[in-house]
Amino acid sequence: MRGFGPGLTTRNLLPLRFAPRPPRPPGPLLSSRPAAAAAAGSLTRAMDELLRRAVPPTPAYELREKTPAPAEGQCADFVSFYGGLTEAAERAELLGRLAQGFGVDHGQVAEQSAGVLQLREQPREAAVLLQAEDRLRYALVPRYRGLFHHISKLDGGVHFLVRLRADLLEAQALKLVEGPHVREMNGVLKSMLSEWFSSGFLNLERVTWHSPCEVLQKISESEAVHPIKNWMDMKQRVGPYRRCYFFSHCSTPGEPLVILYVALTGDISNNIQAIVKEQPPSETEERNRIAAAIFYSISLAQQGLQGVELGTFLIKRVLKELQKEFPHLGAFSSLSPIPGFTKWLLGLLGSQAKEHGRNELFTESECKEIAEVVGGPIHETLKVLLGSSEWAQSEKLVQALRAPLMRLCAWYLYGEKHRGYTLNPVANFHLQNGAVMWRINWMGDSSPRGLTSSCGLMANYRYYPEETGPNSTAYLGSKSIKASEQVLSLVAQFQKNSKL
Repeated sequence: MRGFGPGLTTRNLLPLRFAPRPPRPPGPLLSSRPAAAAAAGSLTRAMDELLRRAVPPTPAYELREKTPAPAEGQCADFVSFYGGLTEAAERAELLGRLAQGFGVDHGQVAEQSAGVLQLREQPREAAVLLQAEDRLRYALVPRYRGLFHHISKLDGGVHFLVRLRADLLEAQALKLVEGPHVREMNGVLKSMLSEWFSSGFLNLERVTWHSPCEVLQKISESEAVHPIKNWMDMKQRVGPYRRCYFFSHCSTPGEPLVILYVALTGDISNNIQAIVKEQPPSETEERNRIAAAIFYSISLAQQGLQGVELGTFLIKRVLKELQKEFPHLGAFSSLSPIPGFTKWLLGLLGSQAKEHGRNELFTESECKEIAEVVGGPIHETLKVLLGSSEWAQSEKLVQALRAPLMRLCAWYLYGEKHRGYTLNPVANFHLQNGAVMWRINWMGDSSPRGLTSSCGLMANYRYYPEETGPNSTAYLGSKSIKASEQVLSLVAQFQKNSKL
């Protein structure tokens, strides 16, 4: 596979050992501004010298296969220097300089592009044009790609690049480094990692209570959807009527990349409390009690692999694994959070509140019922109440909000779009996989986190194994969403009762 190369072996994902950071020189903790400026200038010069030495020059096109690889020490110097930078701002500065100064040679690209255009206008042999196009492709490869490629051959090199991309994503999120050159470098590194972590190189591993403590610890720390509180909680999630699987790379067995939790239940679950809090029906699994597999949490353990297609492959592999273990199993579904719904709803309430007397979210009877409970202007009051989890303590308010929030949530999932695809990232993930938007569940997650992020609502995306392929094609191609009668009915109620 292009970009994988013979250099990626068992050792390449093992953690690198960085050189220890030099001890702080003795003296006052608070340095003067001139001293700080001098130190910053010294670090900048060190970065420039490092990059000049470590980033290999691009050989001439004719010598591309004859030029020897740079000395291993040059790339190791970069790894060691980077590992010694303890501040996020320092790492961001180095990455920004790498992206800005060691990308594509635009002069070469313009020259090769002109050559291709000239050949297209003249009748020449196909081989001449193909070689000109190959020269153009070669010119479009940024210099830092060569650095990444050679680092991948070092002991633990790929693991280092995963960490480096995690730092890059964090720096972009914090706006420590920005611009088109940085975004381009992130895209190049993501593409390389996608090749190294393609499905053929991934192993499916199941976690049980007898798995190594190190694996259980990593699994517990990586759970981002429904946090694991203690070891007893962990034991339950990998015990009877539960499954936990993860992908590892073939070169590093036991190192979780992405993790999927599954509950084996009698029917399709409509609330997460029944899965993560209630005890299983018995200590020994009885097959006649198992009729559904619920994918209730999927978490990425390596943040540097964001955007690399791991979750989709994991769900498909686990589904096949469960079909082998339980041939009679007839229902596969997620039980998913709806992040962003509360934020979207609060935005609507805020815009309605600014235009007094305007109501496009609730029917007249709903407005009257809600007003009787909250005792004030409903839009302003609800915006305050729904921003926390305390509103769910009022049974009357919970009942009054059920119908309007159910149809508003249905519209948010089904009707709110970004570039033609559903706005909600979790819904978009499952629809891309070919699942059906099957059910919206009232009070599916009554935890404070669930109430504040999605007003307690959760969604089931159901996987019909024979239909996932056509459904995925329809969604990705024509942006068509396959939804159940319940969801479509709620959408129709929204269109009838709301005026957005």
